[in-house]
Amino acid sequence: MARTRGSWNSPSIWVAGAAAAAVATLTGYLMFSGDDSASSTPAKGGTGSSVSSPAGPPPSYAAPSDWTEPERWVALPRGQRTDAGGSEVGFPHTVEGAVAMLKAANTTVIEGDRSNVDEQLRIYRSYVGKADQSAGNAKQIEKNAEQTDRVLRRRAGVLPGEPLPSGAYVRSYVVGYKVIKASPDEVSVWVLARVTQKTGELDNESSSFTRTLAGAQWQDGDWKMTGAAIRNARHATQGKAKPEMAAVGDAAFNDAAWTAIREAS
Repeated sequence: MARTRGSWNSPSIWVAGAAAAAVATLTGYLMFSGDDSASSTPAKGGTGSSVSSPAGPPPSYAAPSDWTEPERWVALPRGQRTDAGGSEVGFPHTVEGAVAMLKAANTTVIEGDRSNVDEQLRIYRSYVGKADQSAGNAKQIEKNAEQTDRVLRRRAGVLPGEPLPSGAYVRSYVVGYKVIKASPDEVSVWVLARVTQKTGELDNESSSFTRTLAGAQWQDGDWKMTGAAIRNARHATQGKAKPEMAAVGDAAFNDAAWTAIREAS
């Protein structure tokens, strides 16, 4: 358990390691991340539509003239129910079920009175395996998330603890993935997410991408993120090139062998 707790205690897990100007931008749930990196390349099609909750619809995009159709598409399955924290759970015992859980765990919305602390603790309680949970881990997650909340509120011009102003938000939504290794009870993937943020109603939206190493194990009838799964993922990717981050619709998206995600009906 010592190694697992050590993974939780890295502040970079909870903050994007992008350019210095965006270092405090929330990138979604980067538990045990092997590459907390982000790209300043804007997403094709401009800004996305508003997302009202973590389980809400994905951003919608208008295909630009230089759109390159992704070679790989998948409609991921939905969870069977929503837990007490509002998270979608109960995913099928398949590779795509594991990816669907990891997608849900990397989808976050910070706006209004919904804080980074709220999102990170929700994800921790809903998607982390019980053996990897402890009071100390939860406290460290809360502490790290509070640091990000303070930065977000300072940039938005409000005091710590106050709701973000109207039109201010930080949102992360998974747009693609690449399977590293899969077995019936363990799946590891690279997760590609698009992060958008605004500091107020009249401010411009900024956009970037994150690439996260993630792992899931089948436990107690559902997929869960575990320290063991991510250690195995790190071992499987050691010495190998990381897939290039690219927007859906870019030729580089196909070159990197990403699979694009189409919402299930």
